[in-house]
Amino acid sequence: MAVSDTPFDPNDAAAANGIFGLPHQPEEARVIILPVPWEVTVSYRTGTAQAAQAILRASVQVDLYDADFPDAWKKGFFMLPPDKKIARKGQDLRKLAENHLNHLLSGKKTNAKHLKKINEGCRWLNDRVRQEVSHWLDQGKRVVLLGGDHSTPLGYLQALAQRHTQFGILHLDAHCDLRKDYEGFTYSHASIMHQALLMPQISRLVQVGIRDYCEAEWQRIQKSNGRIVAFLDRDLKRQQFAGTSWLSQCAQIVDALPEKVYLSFDVDVLAPHLCPNTGTPVPGGLEFEQTLTLLLHVVHSGRHIVGCDLTEVSVGNSKKTVSDAWDAIVGARLLYRLACLMAETAPTAG
Repeated sequence: MAVSDTPFDPNDAAAANGIFGLPHQPEEARVIILPVPWEVTVSYRTGTAQAAQAILRASVQVDLYDADFPDAWKKGFFMLPPDKKIARKGQDLRKLAENHLNHLLSGKKTNAKHLKKINEGCRWLNDRVRQEVSHWLDQGKRVVLLGGDHSTPLGYLQALAQRHTQFGILHLDAHCDLRKDYEGFTYSHASIMHQALLMPQISRLVQVGIRDYCEAEWQRIQKSNGRIVAFLDRDLKRQQFAGTSWLSQCAQIVDALPEKVYLSFDVDVLAPHLCPNTGTPVPGGLEFEQTLTLLLHVVHSGRHIVGCDLTEVSVGNSKKTVSDAWDAIVGARLLYRLACLMAETAPTAG
């Protein structure tokens, strides 16, 4: 697929063109980055709805040469503008959600009409994301969804379930996200994988980096008959302390995956020093290159990446500190690696 005829030097300082300073337009880009500015059901800290703008600003500092995928950018990356209707609706519903959460914390009776409106709004978002992703998939594009909170990719998974008879999810996260609902929210960020597993097309969920979960989630994993495989951060670390290498652990993780894989990347899987403002940080976690090594193992194994998301990058509340910018800096580099990975993987169906 051709790139723009606009003179462009990848070794020069990036201009404020598009994401990563690239001059591509959607019709010529192989990878479409879809921002979803939504954080209605977040349960602790906010800021992830503004991730796309912060990452866009930070992206011009990302050098385009990647030794693993040196020519990937030439296939074209384009980030769509954040959907203003999604942003406005998300802001309105977040106010209702905060009122609901405050009532829960104080033991007061919650407003059932407000809760219903929130759940209906989340369902509306899922439909809108599904339609938008389907539009780009129908054009042969590869899509990277950029959240927003971790509830945002459900519509993407629904779009894939309409196109693939079977695929699995590689879920990188500090949390299981297997709650049937959370705090009254049917489509909570803490319920995304529960909702995903309601689709029979998703044959297996492989979770990596998990270190915060409730008893009900653990029991669900144990009773899943192998449909859910969890590589807990605690277990991975203890094996490493005993001499097991990360490369051998990557091989075990990849062996658990089916042929087709959707990659769901919640940044709180990383060690908190890499994402200090993410909504629900947890001690422990993976390092940057450690995570990328795992993704390379997936690609080199011959597995086919059918889609991916990056969620829970947060700019924090103050939007002024160095640590706020740091989340976007890390997020921009993760997004670039994911876009490269998607660019180098050909579309498939069925």
